[in-house]
Amino acid sequence: MDFNKLVGDQRGGFEKLVGKIPGYKGYKEKELRREADKLLRVKVAAELDVQRRRLGEQQMALVNAGLIQFTDDLDRSINKLQTLIDRIKTATYGYGGLFDAVKVKETELDKLYAFDAGLLAGVPQVAAAVDAVASAVEKELEILPAIKALTGLMAQFNDLFSKRQEAIQQAGESAL
Repeated sequence: MDFNKLVGDQRGGFEKLVGKIPGYKGYKEKELRREADKLLRVKVAAELDVQRRRLGEQQMALVNAGLIQFTDDLDRSINKLQTLIDRIKTATYGYGGLFDAVKVKETELDKLYAFDAGLLAGVPQVAAAVDAVASAVEKELEILPAIKALTGLMAQFNDLFSKRQEAIQQAGESAL
């Protein structure tokens, strides 16, 4: 789903008319890019939250099966996933005010959107790792390796998300 197109299509007649005013048009286009990125991040966070809830179910399945020795390991994965979700929800959206020294340009906003779209593309990888944990719990075999693989993946995603902030900072530095 292209959130840039969705946000642009939602503009009313007055907004389209005002968008023809010189200077305002560029400002509004930036705002629309920021809004599209925000919607994309909400979507990514929601998709990851589905996986977090599935892991909670697996944690209960471990307890019910008497395999409580794995619950702490799974809890670490859940916490890493929750941290990622929280970071995505609260991430900065490339705002540079009218009088700020650092101006965030449209190309940088497009890079943030592309970065966040890459996160959405990675959700199936997280789902596959959660599937592997669910399968291991169901079979009561190879549970710890599946959990460790998931925990490693969550660490990779958190590290990757840290690069988003670096991209914003580099964009700001290049604008100076």
